Amino acid sequence: MTQGSGIPIKSDQKTEFIPPSSPLYIHPSESPNLSLSQIIFDGDTYQLWADAVRNGLDAKNKLSFIEGTVKKPVIQEGEAETLEVVAWRQCNAMVKAWLRNAIHPKLHPSIAFSESVVEIWKELRDRYSSGNAPRVHPLKSDLNECKQKKNQSVVEYYTQLKALWDELSTYSKVPQCTCGAANAMLKEREEEKVHKFLMGLDGVLYGHIRSNLLMEDEVPALTRAYALVLREERHRAVTKIKEETVEAVMAAKTGADSTKEGENSGIIRCTHCNKLWHTEDKCWDKLGIQGRGRGRGRNNARGG
Repeated sequence: MTQGSGIPIKSDQKTEFIPPSSPLYIHPSESPNLSLSQIIFDGDTYQLWADAVRNGLDAKNKLSFIEGTVKKPVIQEGEAETLEVVAWRQCNAMVKAWLRNAIHPKLHPSIAFSESVVEIWKELRDRYSSGNAPRVHPLKSDLNECKQKKNQSVVEYYTQLKALWDELSTYSKVPQCTCGAANAMLKEREEEKVHKFLMGLDGVLYGHIRSNLLMEDEVPALTRAYALVLREERHRAVTKIKEETVEAVMAAKTGADSTKEGENSGIIRCTHCNKLWHTEDKCWDKLGIQGRGRGRGRNNARGG
């Protein structure tokens, strides 16, 4: 029996197939060389890597394999393998290959002999997830020191902040409750983000808009604050382009006026020796003529 993209598999008395909606289904385009995440796990930042891998498996409808909700079908001794058994074994092998592609080769020996995906996932979680607590301190330190650098755009600065916020949120979860305290905590966190974003802006460029936002009765939403600052940045960019264009036009006009003034001044300059009051065809230096007297030389130097 073989399993493919919904291709029927013939049994003794009936035709069976794995439906595309099943986690046991393997699409024809999927292969063991597929990469679930651009992040390669090397023993650090486990939570960030695990979230990326879970997202990739969820997109492939294979998240249940690392969660252990898709159990390996049981076969009684002496019975032939069923379609589900074959499909489970193929999917388990495929997901194992995907996980290996997302893990640094130095860690491969530690998972080489695990038979199922759920065993590999549990081994990595137990070994590395508890070691992420010290990561919170450097994250908060980086967040505290994060400010808009010189010539750094607002988009780049905000992206840097958001990456720190997102990673920190994976280690600091807001507990669920029905009393409203969780919503209050979330609101407070969002207000802290707004203050951090505004205070880290370049004070020379955006000090006035920061003051205006902080003077409002309520702390603005982060999306609104970001949009207003971004609009101010674009306005400054357009204004700067206009100013530079005007300066370039004025400089060109000034240069043209100077050239015209020189042409109309009546001053003659030799193009050979660069001296005044004679032309190249009467240049003594070029003709090899030496002056014979101060007065005569001066007159001749003037093209006399």
